[in-house]
Amino acid sequence: MIDFRYHLVSLISVFLALAVGIILGAGPLQNAIGDQLTDQVEALRAERTELRESLLETESELSDQNAYALAAGAELVDGSLDGVTVAVVDAEEVTDAVEADIVNQLEAAGARIVAQASLTESWTSVDDAVLRGTVADGQREQLEDMIDEETTTAGVLGAALGLALTETGAQGDSVRSDRSVELYELLSRVGLVESRFEPSGPADVVLLLGGAPVTEAATTGASEQGEDVDVVALVAGLQESAHDVVVAGPTTGDGGIVADVRADEDLAALVTTISGTERAVMRLNVPLAAAAQLADEGGHFGFEPDAVVVPPVVELPDDEDEAGDSGAGDSEDEAGVDDDGDA
Repeated sequence: MIDFRYHLVSLISVFLALAVGIILGAGPLQNAIGDQLTDQVEALRAERTELRESLLETESELSDQNAYALAAGAELVDGSLDGVTVAVVDAEEVTDAVEADIVNQLEAAGARIVAQASLTESWTSVDDAVLRGTVADGQREQLEDMIDEETTTAGVLGAALGLALTETGAQGDSVRSDRSVELYELLSRVGLVESRFEPSGPADVVLLLGGAPVTEAATTGASEQGEDVDVVALVAGLQESAHDVVVAGPTTGDGGIVADVRADEDLAALVTTISGTERAVMRLNVPLAAAAQLADEGGHFGFEPDAVVVPPVVELPDDEDEAGDSGAGDSEDEAGVDDDGDA
């Protein structure tokens, strides 16, 4: 049985240890601990100052590199799309500043913007599923040469949009066909397309712009997407009718239209994509990528592991040059051979 003396000894030991700790802490160890903490604080302050200076230096270098890239890129882009007509379609919520800069880059490359439009919420809203189905069913017969019976509503509407923007008429390549005019008027009338300015001629390339990926928080209270909505089918239908399609959008880390297209192996082999459009220097890639697509050298451009940073620089064929080369060759043959067949 433990008696009172045992408890007394335990209490004395506890108080003795406490007294020793106080004495040591207030005496010999006080200066040592204080000096150690002071040294650590000074080291952290010096490290913070060094990191701040390094960050400022890195930001300055990055700014200089971006300025150089923009200046050099402008020279690289200049003339890459001479004589090419482009239709710009806002497929998601693209900021006005980004879209305006992309349009400026295209025009600086020599392209002519023949249409600028936006897809409305009716392309995705569940409330407009019947509208989409009705419009698609009404156009299946007209588009039977490029779609089949299994093509989804999104695919039919994509093919209709591509024809409305690119099909030429019998009068020549610079004139829209009657079918393209009627299709565009239909898409506008039913509220699927809104125009910044309506098509003034057929486009050689359709540029589909994607905005920032929609997060779960951003969709709170927003209209739900219909079950028939399929971005990949939309782009596939657009490519089937327009043939040369370029999809551009922000970096694909959080998904979006660029990531969806790249994830489909068959579609990714046909459509050129550009990511990183949230950065001014990457928007220089848009005209270069459009030229690569027209030259059958398209691909996927951006900073992702499965993409190439810079598109190839291509020289698009000039119809006048081709005609001139052909004529020069004939003249040379005629001038270089006499009646006897000798040179």
